Amino acid sequence: MIVIHDLSKTYKTANDTFKALNGLSLTIERGDIFGIIGFSGAGKSTLVRCMNRLEEPDKGSVRIGNTVITDLNERQLRKARQKIGMIFQSFNLFDGKTVFHNVAFPLRVSGYDKATIRRRVKEVLEMVQLSDKENAYPSQLSGGQKQRVGIARALVNEPDVLLCDEATSSLDPQTTYSILELLQEINRKLNLTIVLITHELDVLQHICKNVAVIEQGKIVENGTVDQFFLAPESDTARRFVHIVERYRQKRNVLEGAGAGI
Repeated sequence: MIVIHDLSKTYKTANDTFKALNGLSLTIERGDIFGIIGFSGAGKSTLVRCMNRLEEPDKGSVRIGNTVITDLNERQLRKARQKIGMIFQSFNLFDGKTVFHNVAFPLRVSGYDKATIRRRVKEVLEMVQLSDKENAYPSQLSGGQKQRVGIARALVNEPDVLLCDEATSSLDPQTTYSILELLQEINRKLNLTIVLITHELDVLQHICKNVAVIEQGKIVENGTVDQFFLAPESDTARRFVHIVERYRQKRNVLEGAGAGI
């Protein structure tokens, strides 16, 4: 279980301050695929980066399982992060390293022996269906394959939680679908808690069980994905659903016009 309580984060600019998180509280059950959605600047990425302290919150607490992440010193935090995988929109791969060495990197930093590293890397590459690419370099891979490498690297330390920061935003719809299917399979096999930061409603509909809506650094709605679409409560949720409905109506009109030609 992930429990976030009263989390706040403020950034200082040249002339002002910006409160990215404003006393945010949220609970995510173990084994869930949980979506966090909001418009640009709502605080989504700041939240996920505070969860593993890539960003230091100003106040509040984050507990993952029995560990209060916000209470840890630097050495303890490094160890705790081994059980918190993270994948990024921009992949964050080492261009000069092969797929094998990109995935092996977290294990090498953690001091594992070569035999353990080789065994574990081969296991996760098979899980993400990239066994034949271990000697390839990132420049030789498609966007979807690069994201699969990112997922493999996030899984190699056998984490309890996987944080995904807009992980499919730079991918085409077909590739996005395949990545979501992979995440769903990983969730089933490993009972891994997955937190998805997104602004894509298709992602919510396809994979998430529950969702929280973030607005101006606060959670303004929290419930099942079905509730989000059928009876949106917050202004942000209503705006998202309205955008989808408007898009669907426009698509139906275009398809009807095409059928009449």
